[in-house]
Parts: sequence; C-alpha cells; structure tokens
Amino acid sequence: MTANVEVDPPTAPTSVPAALTHLESTDGRSFVARGPGSERPLPGDYLELDGEDGILAFVEEVADEASGAGFAATGTLVQVGSGSGSGRTADSPRHEVPVRPTRPDTVQRLLSGGDPRLHLGHLAGQESVGVALVPNRLNRHTFWCGQSGSGKTYALGVLLERILLTTRLPMVVFDPNSDFVRLHEQAVQAGAEDEHADALHDREVVILRPDDEQNPLRVRFTELTSRAKAAVLRLDPVVDRAEYNALLRLFGGDFQTVDAGQIVPYLRSLGDPDAEALAQRLENLGLTEWTRTWAFGATAVTDVIERRPAATVVDLGGYDRPEEQLTVALAVLDDLWARRTERRPLLIVVDEAHNLCPPEPETPLGVAVRDRLIQIAAEGRKYGLWLLLSTQRPSKVHPGVVSQCDNLTLMRMNSRDDLDQLASVFGFVPRGLLAQAARFRQGEALLAGGFVPMPSVVQVRGRITPQGGTDVPVPMP
Repeated sequence: MTANVEVDPPTAPTSVPAALTHLESTDGRSFVARGPGSERPLPGDYLELDGEDGILAFVEEVADEASGAGFAATGTLVQVGSGSGSGRTADSPRHEVPVRPTRPDTVQRLLSGGDPRLHLGHLAGQESVGVALVPNRLNRHTFWCGQSGSGKTYALGVLLERILLTTRLPMVVFDPNSDFVRLHEQAVQAGAEDEHADALHDREVVILRPDDEQNPLRVRFTELTSRAKAAVLRLDPVVDRAEYNALLRLFGGDFQTVDAGQIVPYLRSLGDPDAEALAQRLENLGLTEWTRTWAFGATAVTDVIERRPAATVVDLGGYDRPEEQLTVALAVLDDLWARRTERRPLLIVVDEAHNLCPPEPETPLGVAVRDRLIQIAAEGRKYGLWLLLSTQRPSKVHPGVVSQCDNLTLMRMNSRDDLDQLASVFGFVPRGLLAQAARFRQGEALLAGGFVPMPSVVQVRGRITPQGGTDVPVPMP
C-alpha cells in the first residue's frame, strides 16, 4: 500500500522571471520601460529587447514610479551595428515588450568598432567593452572639460594620440602649461602597446618652444595684421587716431623687409612725428625686449604650421608675459583665418581655453584673440578649421564658442552652475548622465556627440607618450 503524495499542479514553462521589466515605444525611437525596483537600471545602461536581436534600449533617465513600487526609465532605441551611433531605428511602435540587461558582447558590437587603436578607453564598469573614436566626426568643434584633478589633461593627451594613430588630420596645440611638449617622445607608459608607440613615433610631431634653439617659437611682427599690430601696441583707432593712422601708412611696402630689431631706428629715420611717436610707444611698452617672441630672421611658427606636420605643439607656457602668449596665439589664428579658403583640414586644440577665450578679456590683445576664436567657431567648420577647447570651468569660456561645439567630453565636475550650463548648451546629452559627473573617479569621462558611437561614461585608457606637466608631490619624511 502506497502513501498518498500531494503533487503541485504543472505550470507552464517560462523564460522570464515573474518580476519583469517591460518596454513601451509609441514612435519606434524613444521608449519608456517600467519594472520593479530590484531591476532598476542606471542612466547609460542598455536593455535588450526580448526577441529583437540587434536593437537595444539606451537608458537616459530613471525615476521612481509615483506608487513607489518600481521605476520608469526613458531613453532611445538603438540599432546595433550602425557603426556611428546614429542608426536609431524608426520601426513600428512596441507594446509590453519584455527587456533585460544586455550582454557585454552586444554592447561591444555597438561601441567598440573594429580597430582597437580607436578605443579611447573602456565602458565604466565593463572592461571588456572598448569605446571607439569615430574619427570622421572630428569635423565638428569639441568641448573638453573637467575640474582640477579629474584627469582632464591626461585624457586629452590620450585623444591626441588616438588622432595621430588613426587619422591623417594635422593639429596645432596651444599648450599654456607645457603639458604636451613630450608628445613626440617614444616613451611607453605602463600598459601601453609597443606597436602603437612605434606607429606614433613615425608621425611628425614638432614642438616649438621659446628657448629651443633648434625649434624656437617665434612670430614676425611685420606679418601681423593691422588689427593685431594695433592690439600689440595698445592703439585705439579713435583715441590714438594719429598713431593708428601712422601704423596703417608706415607698416607696409618697404617696411615688410625691416628686421624686428631695426624697427625703432627705422621709424626714427623717417623724420615723421607720428613715426617717432610709434617708436616711443614700442620702447615704452618694452616690445623691443621680446627677444623670445620676434623671429629676427628665424622660422616663424606660421611657416611650420603651413607645411602641416602631424602635430605642432605651441608651448605658450615658456613665455613670462601673458602679452607674448596672446601675440603668438593671435599671429597663428589670424594666419589660419587668412588662408581659410585653401580648405586644408586642421584641428586647433586650445588647452586652458579660458586663457584665450574668456567672456570679458582685459586687454586689446585678449579681445582680438577671443574675437578670432569666436569667428572660427562660427564659420571655420566649412573651411576645415575645427576647434577642440579644453578648460576647467565652462562658465569662464565665451558662450559664443561653447554653443558652437557638437562634441562633449565631461570629466569630474562638482560645480552645479557649470553642469546646468552644460545641460542647457548640450541638449543632446542625457541629463541623467550629466548628473553623474560629480561622482566620477579620476580618469572617468562622459563622452557624447558624433565623435563617439553613443553617449558613454568611459574609463580613459593609458597614455603612450609621457605627460609634460605633473602634480607636485607632497614632501614626506
């Protein structure tokens, strides 16, 4: 005799847990996903649609449901394999589609591309997923920012190395703190790839420094534009109308052949009272003492850039006077603008951009440099002049330049005002990702815009070349 054993009634097999996240999309592009709190995703996560291989849901914002029992996530549906992050699907609406966290290999297909040299780093929290640079979208202006200690300058060096390795886009780097003066050195850092270092060594990188006898950083006063000369001389066309008029009359013709060291004697030899006044102004401002600025027969920085090395690093940090830095920057920017119709692509990298492009410059030279950068930001793209502006404080850069940028890199940023400004300017960046910036670790960066496949929080990879500027260590016993 057998004992009676109670058996549970059979249940239908299921491939998903009872607590399930579902997705709704009314337009086939955006979505709302709802689920229990235990399944809550984070901004920047990807969800995989059940039964739809190749389509992911990119989470941009996450909020609690009004009932407090779960979450509601919103974002964009993305087609995997589009290659540039722009392949957002426009399929038919979806209703109650089950979704789950996606596998790393699926995200890798979207973000990593086929060339590991393009990787700026790996997706934060997923070391197996590299985030690739999209080099053909560097033809847009880029804004690069992060507070002191975030790793901003180090990460910028990584980007410049990737551009040198994977493109033939020449660049000029305005380097106010001598951070990139070792960009030409083949010194492999810990974890860097030897073969990448060899390839980087084959690229021509010219470092121009004020005290370098082989590659001095110099400009020709006689080749400056009239406005630039007036800015250097602090001449106002109305207040100083006699001297300004003399500048227009005398600084041309035979004067173009006069060596910078002979400008004052030449002006005095003319027997013109206005020329004498200009000579006195030159001496009173100490311009004749700028021996590390004027070419005096040496090759000018504009001549070097004209032949387009792979990279030209302009070491502005080697000057003692801010006026000298501004004069060199203005000479380069004016020359590039004068040649703009040649349509020769060039990436113009401005580190510590608040120095060259503040909202309210204090000197005529500062105004001239800022205005030229605003002009390049507004009109330079069609001529192949593309800006990459790096700074610690977005609010200290002229908004007319920031607003023209289509690519963004944001590292740790605690300032609420700066984050709010970035949110208002870069409307294409998910606010949920921007809000994470205050919690970024050193070396983590939010990359968004066409130069990466999708907005991503990335742990930046190691440098190949050594960084020029480093923190001063705390003395220890």
